[in-house]
Order: sequence, then structure tokens, then C-alpha cells
Amino acid sequence: MEKFKRLKNEGNDFVKMGEYEEAANKYSECMKLNTEECTVYTNRALCYLKLYKYEEAKQDCDHVLQIEDSNVKAFYRRALAYKGLQVRKRNMAGI
Repeated sequence: MEKFKRLKNEGNDFVKMGEYEEAANKYSECMKLNTEECTVYTNRALCYLKLYKYEEAKQDCDHVLQIEDSNVKAFYRRALAYKGLQVRKRNMAGI
């Protein structure tokens, strides 16, 4: 559990510095240790949103909502992911 906390804190520090790819990697390492901790999924979803990886963000939020069906952050970030996917789809249609 100590390693999990250390990795999560490192991920949080990377987010504060705007290093979203590195933060996502730390949260992914956390998930190998505990697949039920929702905060690392919502945190990684935030990173994916910042990296324009909308499908990945949506998947992380979907996972959280299977565990906690009233997680507000997961709903909000999933909505942002859907919005990003729609914008991308519209932009691709114009090409």
C-alpha cells in the first residue's frame, strides 16, 4: 500500500507541473497494484483529457462508474471526453 501511495503522489506532482504523460504513467502503475481505487482512474482520465486522448479518458470514467455509479468527477470527465470525441468527429468530417 505504501508503494501505491508513493506512485499516486508522484502522479499528482506531475499533474501540478503539467507533465500529463508522466502522470498518466504513474497512475497506470498504481492500477497494477489496486484496480478498485477510483481516484487514480479519474486522475488518469484528467491526464488523458489534457493529452486529447478522449477515448481513453472515457474508458477510465466508465470503469469508475461501474464501481461507483454516483462518482461526480467520473461523470464530469466522461462528459468532457464525449465532447472532445464529438469535436474530433466533426473536424474529421470537414476534411
